Amino acid sequence: MLNLELQWAIGGLDDLEEAGKLAMPTQALCEKWVTASLQKAVSNETVDLTIRIVSSDESQALNRDYRGKDKPTNVLSFEFEPPPGLVEMGESLAYLGDLVICADVVAQEALEQNKSLESHWAHMVVHGTLHLQGYDHIDDLEALEMESLEIKIMAGLGYANPYESTEQVL
Repeated sequence: MLNLELQWAIGGLDDLEEAGKLAMPTQALCEKWVTASLQKAVSNETVDLTIRIVSSDESQALNRDYRGKDKPTNVLSFEFEPPPGLVEMGESLAYLGDLVICADVVAQEALEQNKSLESHWAHMVVHGTLHLQGYDHIDDLEALEMESLEIKIMAGLGYANPYESTEQVL
């Protein structure tokens, strides 16, 4: 079972045309994308996570403070680390962590890469959820493993290969 908290931390979307350009994902879509991304180690457990949709300013501040990169980024993942006392008491915590996704960056990247906003949102959620489960792309072997898994998950969801710049019909 999945318990997903979807937080909207972007303001100033009173202009419906501007909001439409960002094509915000729904709770149901986010749950679908996360569920498809859960690997065997956690897929049979109750899993909790938070997805926070943020502005460029918040993304930039978090990216600067936690990664030393002073610019907004598409997705940041913060894997939950249980306090030692809970682990020692044998407490089972199924909180994966937090994903922070910048709506402006996702919209801009989708446009630049000639992808639909929905497919790019799906990719960011899939990518971030894999990070929360320990996958990474720091070295070439890790990157190949993670990207292959992302391509497989995205195909299973009906989306094209996210590492190709043009949308393809499946």
